[in-house]
Amino acid sequence: MSDNDGKKPLGLGGSRPANVKQSFSHGRTKNVVVETKRKRVVVPKPGAAKPAVSSGSPAGGDPSKRPAGISDVELERRMKALALAKAREAEDAAKREAEEKERAAEREERRADAEAKEREEREREEALKAKAEEEERKKREAEAAAQAAAAPAAVVDPDAAAVRGPTRSAPQAAPRKNESDREQRNTRNKGGDDGRRSGKLTLNQALSGGEGGRQRSMAAMKRKQERARQKAMGQNVEREKVVRDVKLPEAIVVSELANRMAERVSDVVKSLMNNGIMATQNQSIDADTAELIIEEFGHTVVRVSDSDVEDVITKIEEDPKDLKDRPPVITIMGHVDHGKTSLLDAIRDAKVVAGEAGGITQHIGAYQVTTNSGQVLSFLDTPGHAAFTSMRSRGAHVTDIVVLVVAADDAVMPQTIEAINHAKAAKVPMIVAINKIDKPAANPDKVRTDLLQHEVIVEKMSGEVQDVEVSAITGQGLDELLESIALQAEILELKANPDRAAQGAVIEAQLDVGRGPVATVLVQNGTLRQGDIFVVGEQYGKVRALINDKGERVKEAGPSVPVEVLGLNGTPEAGDVLNVTETEAQAREIAEYREKAAKEKRAAAGAATTLEQLMANAKADENVSELPILVKADVQGSAEAIVQAMEKIGNDEVRVRVLHSGVGAITETDIGLAEASGAPVFGFNVRANASARNTANQKGVEIRYYSVIYDLVDDVKAAASGLLSAEIREKFIGYATIKEVFKVTGIGKVAGCLVTEGVARRSAGVRLLRDDVVIHEGTLKTLKRFKDEVPEVQSGQECGMAFENYDDIRPDDVIEIFEREEIERSL
Repeated sequence: MSDNDGKKPLGLGGSRPANVKQSFSHGRTKNVVVETKRKRVVVPKPGAAKPAVSSGSPAGGDPSKRPAGISDVELERRMKALALAKAREAEDAAKREAEEKERAAEREERRADAEAKEREEREREEALKAKAEEEERKKREAEAAAQAAAAPAAVVDPDAAAVRGPTRSAPQAAPRKNESDREQRNTRNKGGDDGRRSGKLTLNQALSGGEGGRQRSMAAMKRKQERARQKAMGQNVEREKVVRDVKLPEAIVVSELANRMAERVSDVVKSLMNNGIMATQNQSIDADTAELIIEEFGHTVVRVSDSDVEDVITKIEEDPKDLKDRPPVITIMGHVDHGKTSLLDAIRDAKVVAGEAGGITQHIGAYQVTTNSGQVLSFLDTPGHAAFTSMRSRGAHVTDIVVLVVAADDAVMPQTIEAINHAKAAKVPMIVAINKIDKPAANPDKVRTDLLQHEVIVEKMSGEVQDVEVSAITGQGLDELLESIALQAEILELKANPDRAAQGAVIEAQLDVGRGPVATVLVQNGTLRQGDIFVVGEQYGKVRALINDKGERVKEAGPSVPVEVLGLNGTPEAGDVLNVTETEAQAREIAEYREKAAKEKRAAAGAATTLEQLMANAKADENVSELPILVKADVQGSAEAIVQAMEKIGNDEVRVRVLHSGVGAITETDIGLAEASGAPVFGFNVRANASARNTANQKGVEIRYYSVIYDLVDDVKAAASGLLSAEIREKFIGYATIKEVFKVTGIGKVAGCLVTEGVARRSAGVRLLRDDVVIHEGTLKTLKRFKDEVPEVQSGQECGMAFENYDDIRPDDVIEIFEREEIERSL
């Protein structure tokens, strides 16, 4: 039986058949027919031309040969794309070829320059060597001639002949020696050239680090040749010792000491070991030990103190020629219920582009307004009286003009008096804005009369203080207020030098989730630019980005311009002064010195120096009850104001102790500290993350959230005094996540939500959280399940929510649903 059983084998048309014999085990074999298909090569006819794609005729030629389903337009588009790709490929190839030619020419030029320099150096050395040998030969000939003249002429002296013999042979021996030296030098130089510049650098050489390891640089070769030339000329090769003035602080790291002396670290460590001190390059040594080492190396010691590091940011005497006009800085102060925020919003809405409601302006705390006359005014929304006082105590006099807001229907209140005292202490001019003039009960004359009791005499009472009647609701008097501010600024003649290193004050600071520590800085002098290195309080950094009051990135900020600064290594305090330094090392040194000084000051304030003081403190604290608390706030100014308010609460029997205050969301670390101390955690406009909430529930740590500082202070007062009445406690009944936002006619924006925890009720209060920070608090306008209005929605179900008088909602925001209830509490 054959392999194919009489059947005709399969074959390929136009192929060449061949037989292959396969061998198997047990002596079995099999013949296989293998056919090789020849590749068809299409050769164009000599007279045929390439088909051109014209716009008039359909592209593609014969319609029967085009791919199925391809229209004329599609085929023409593909042919055009193909032609463009080919043209682009040809252009890239031509560009690469031109670049390669340029590189080859540059390499050739560099090689020729190196060879020319090497040749000149060689010729100069040979000329110097030949000149030296010629002088030596002449010297020997003169000595030989003097000896020959001294001998008697009649007597043939064999010693003289012996002297003359070597004298004549010396000029012949010198060229032979010169020739051998030249050959050795040429061989050495040639080898050095091959090792230094061996033609083109291949990919293998680059990846393997070159042939023979690291190559010597051209500068190293020149130094070697210079040393060889000096040695050949008989000069001293030893370098002269450079004596340096080494600045020595109270403590210094070994590596930094070696760097300041310009010595090797290993030599400094060896010297320390010889003196019996075992220290590595990263360890610190005291000033006396370092002084011994510096003197041993032959340098001069210059002792400096730690406080000298701040000398680089001392005040610069300004030249009056460099001073230019700057916008005034205005702070609006007043009682909390007298419409300060409404007045700020009215000025912003009237003079700033619409659409910023609840946006950057409130976030940055400062913005600029241009009056009708074209003058620019910088307004500050300071976080309150406490923060303003702390700024003044640190010497950050950022305010030029104070606008005192007094309600026409309420007259002067205690906090109005406090604001007047702050303005007088800061020695800044004041403008009185009598607000709420549109109310029926408004009595501006009573306000003017009440102000007389506090030595504030307005112009209507024949005084010097300007007063303007305004209404934040109707906009009455806003332009007059801005003109009064501009007039006061002209009287002050405010000037600054924009061409010096920047100096400014921190208005507010916070820890942003995505951007890190962010500081709102008001530039007071100079110009702050992107990339500047600065120190602010106990922190330092490099300006990574500058954001103005409109939310736009800018490259620089001049005097009286408020900007957000990104790039700090930590969160500074409100009121800290920002100074630009030349190097990052200076900024780091100043920040570390300030941090160390602050720690020592805190330790000294809390420590008892003698045993008697320790016993007295223990006896005094025996009858005092402490209420420990933890405070976390959204911005540094709020946290500082809360801590200062807590320090004022208490008497001889009870006091409040703030264990920790910080910026940002409440974390598990805060819960752990609160549990160990038995303290509650107060969150001001921040929330605890999920892990912190779970930990607090497990360990029984109480977390309280506040959005008004007065409520927080009142609660702590009530808890500390023990006179706890029924409080209104918020009970969180659910959380919902916004999945999508829809626009509905007649209602506005509606949030499509998924209830993730608890239940959502129509009657409950709601808060909108973005990155665990409160954005809005209010009530629901509507709560719908599908198309029906429902009273509540359970966990795991989807629903639609719309807020009352608020539309700034985004996907991934979290809605917090809560109810208020009255609960009796006790300490």
